[in-house]
Amino acid sequence: MRIGLITGEYPPDQGGVGDFTHHLARGLIDLGHEVHVITTARPSISPSASPPVVHRAIRRWGWGCWRTVLRVAQENGLEVLNLQYQAAAYGMHPAIHFPPRRTLRPLLVVTFHDLRVPYLFPKAGPLRRWVVYHLARSADGVIATNDEDFQRLLTEARPRRLALIPIGSNIPCAPPCEYDRAAERARWGVGPDDLLLGYFGFLNESKGGEELVRALALLVERGIPAYLLMVGGQVGTSDPTNQAYAERVMGLIRELGLEGRVHWTGYTTPETVSAGLLATDVCVLPYQDGISFRRGTLHACLTHGRAIVTTQPVVPLPQVRDGENMLLVPPRDPQVLADAVLHLYRNPDLRARLERGAAALAAEFTWERIARRTAAFLGEIMGR
Repeated sequence: MRIGLITGEYPPDQGGVGDFTHHLARGLIDLGHEVHVITTARPSISPSASPPVVHRAIRRWGWGCWRTVLRVAQENGLEVLNLQYQAAAYGMHPAIHFPPRRTLRPLLVVTFHDLRVPYLFPKAGPLRRWVVYHLARSADGVIATNDEDFQRLLTEARPRRLALIPIGSNIPCAPPCEYDRAAERARWGVGPDDLLLGYFGFLNESKGGEELVRALALLVERGIPAYLLMVGGQVGTSDPTNQAYAERVMGLIRELGLEGRVHWTGYTTPETVSAGLLATDVCVLPYQDGISFRRGTLHACLTHGRAIVTTQPVVPLPQVRDGENMLLVPPRDPQVLADAVLHLYRNPDLRARLERGAAALAAEFTWERIARRTAAFLGEIMGR
């Protein structure tokens, strides 16, 4: 197949959707497909010499964006387009929700990384949700990346064809060749008997950064030698609301006197991210909307076999076993979060069990499996 992947962000842009698109493209190429990426123009970025072919053709994701997409598709004989949807990646502009009618374009499959609605105008209300479902109904096929969105799309949008295909980890478990765990911890001023909490991903209100900081403060108040390593970049490329939230979190750290206990790696290489994750004792992911397999940050922690404390899912997730592959707590409760982390700190056997369970669960979300399922669905849409 000649496949076009449409995305508002693509490496070296910072963002999970861009990283996902890169890994998916590589997986599809390994299966023998021709892949083109259609993304945002960045004059400062040089074209890649290796596949996939990256067309940095879209200057702005406004009302003319589909015209450019169709031009690239026609020039390269693309048979199917796979739009990676996340409203922030397209500047929260509504244009991406209105693809041309079927007679004017190749087959279109939309992968919904979330169902966040775009900005239209003040007090747009239900119209914002309508445009998201309009995109789902306009496509020839729809992919949901998690169970919650799958159920909502099935009942509310009712697309022509719908598949559930999860995402995987954007960060492989591959630290630098000279990696030494004790040395990595010492780099951040953390001793062998100290408790190092890990957080991975951009700061965003839905990810519970403030709850995490307050939980750290509670642990320190109890005399626990606890530290927090914030792994990766703070805010990313696409979502401007992340910056305001990051400032709130940093203000809270200063207010609670935790500057010496919170360390930041900053945006860095996958190898350095991997080293940071492996140095932690517990990865804490207090999502306010509950654990979901749409979270690349969760997949990274699973891939690294970390003991994970996270929040209870909104819908049942059969793969998640509390006390076996992660520890679940209610959202928005720093006290309970701190209690769960302390329980793991004092129970190394439980921590080891969670680490084994996380690594086993990660095996269900490999990029080879994701690429094969995606290719099969695209082929089904094409009648192959």
